[in-house]
Amino acid sequence: MYAILGEKAGMTAIFNEDGTQQIPVTIVRTAGVVVVGKRTEAKDGYDAVILGIGDRRAKRAGKALVGQFEKQGLVSENAEGKKFVKRFIREFRMPAEQVARVNVGDVIKVSDLFKKGDIIDVIATSKGNGFSGVMRRHNFAGYAATHGQHEYFRHGGAISSNTYPAHVFKNVKMPGQCGNERVTIQNLTVVDVKADDDLMLIKGSIPGPTGGLVRVRRAIKKRH
Repeated sequence: MYAILGEKAGMTAIFNEDGTQQIPVTIVRTAGVVVVGKRTEAKDGYDAVILGIGDRRAKRAGKALVGQFEKQGLVSENAEGKKFVKRFIREFRMPAEQVARVNVGDVIKVSDLFKKGDIIDVIATSKGNGFSGVMRRHNFAGYAATHGQHEYFRHGGAISSNTYPAHVFKNVKMPGQCGNERVTIQNLTVVDVKADDDLMLIKGSIPGPTGGLVRVRRAIKKRH
């Protein structure tokens, strides 16, 4: 296993061992990560591990999903008799030998996968900002507010050519949906791993809101 799920718990700052440098860190909570399924080359055409984290009421999930959890014996129940399934479920493709090492129902501990100083990639969904203009979405400078300029301060300017080719080119930066998209931050450093609390301290910021789902994996383009 070289990947795990987590929930963003917020940001804070710590000091290094000699107290001379302050390090901004993001806290990722990884408690309760369970293997909820597997994919094999023989049955599915590829090898992968399916992980789940978080809890939600079984009655708020689809019947097909609840049925899968019941088949695997992964439906939990509290003292009041309320049933729960995993809130977030994500699949990680892995080599067959790594898939064979885990079984459905295994609890994945972050301290078994990562340690202080590891280089990782973090995948999350960024905060959504709704429909935004080009100044906010693409960091355009806008137009001058002097010399007779009026009614045209935050526009994007010309977007196409003249008679030829007479159409707007693809990928022109224009207003539209800002944020709320999958973002991968590569080559972040694990500052510390709190095994007793199932917490990771990652240097710097990561995408998404507090409580959002985070996927952490070993860096695939590790800097040497």
